[in-house]
Amino acid sequence: MSELSDLLILLVLLAVIGLWLKLARGREQAAQEARTQCRQHGLQLLDESVGLRGVRLLRQGGQLLLERCYTFEVSIDGNDREPGKLWLIGRTLSGLSLPTIQTHLPGLLSEHEPPSAIDNNVIPLRPRLHKNNQLH
Repeated sequence: MSELSDLLILLVLLAVIGLWLKLARGREQAAQEARTQCRQHGLQLLDESVGLRGVRLLRQGGQLLLERCYTFEVSIDGNDREPGKLWLIGRTLSGLSLPTIQTHLPGLLSEHEPPSAIDNNVIPLRPRLHKNNQLH
């Protein structure tokens, strides 16, 4: 009986080691993809690392696929830290989320929009009036 339990322990240990190696390869693939995407978008990948954020099963075309989400930090101008995410199915990039870069170009504003509207992402709320010009 002890030979069977030893064999079972050995199989569990091998499964854990195999899973660890597979996750390590996936993490390296994600780090390479993050470097590539940052280079393409003019961003700096901070700490040269990614972290596994989550795993989920997807059904596409009748197939169950495992999608992994990795997070990382980037810098737009070298003085900030912004979050980024990427999703991989196998070795294929299935999604990407990078911070937006605000451009301060005067030609992007319309005539009725104040210049301060491009400085932040807050939309000023105006009170709604009833038909008889009274506040809601």
